[in-house]
Amino acid sequence: MAKLYNLTLDELIEFDVDLKDIEKIIEKSDEKKESKIDWTKAWGKKYPILIKYQYEVQIEKYSSKLRELLNSLRDEYNYNDLDAMLVLKDILGKEWKSRK
Repeated sequence: MAKLYNLTLDELIEFDVDLKDIEKIIEKSDEKKESKIDWTKAWGKKYPILIKYQYEVQIEKYSSKLRELLNSLRDEYNYNDLDAMLVLKDILGKEWKSRK
């Protein structure tokens, strides 16, 4: 979960969840289980903007820019698509933290 949302495990603990419980959840997780979860809906309960933006933002405008960045990471560093996405999410997370 931490990787998925570019959080450290310490940050996840701030949600009052024990670190060992988080590690167990991560170990038991797999792509098949994760594909069944609507993460936007789940996180949208805590952060309503995740639902609201879909009706306000020109998503394709930003998607195309993100696609370029993903392709660049994939091609320049020979990453697969998943690794490129995780790296891009991590970079975005670090950028967000640096603004605080």
